[in-house]
Amino acid sequence: MPKTLDAIPHFATEADERSYWESHDSADHVDWSKATRARLPNLKPTTTSISLRVPVALLDRIKIEANKRDVPYQSLIKIWLAEKAG
Repeated sequence: MPKTLDAIPHFATEADERSYWESHDSADHVDWSKATRARLPNLKPTTTSISLRVPVALLDRIKIEANKRDVPYQSLIKIWLAEKAG
């Protein structure tokens, strides 16, 4: 016999909802056996700023390469890092 699911309550604030889910199991409200994997292709990955010291001559060479490719030099550095990191 299938389990009877509880209705998800309505919350006045996001804080109320957060508090509720911290102390309740979502399996009481959702049949996870029927869940399907979601694809969110338009989400941008989380980024963070870093500080990187490089010799001026190296940065100049990177900027020249970026100019040849018509991309900002920071973007070129990210591309190269992604390629090398695999």
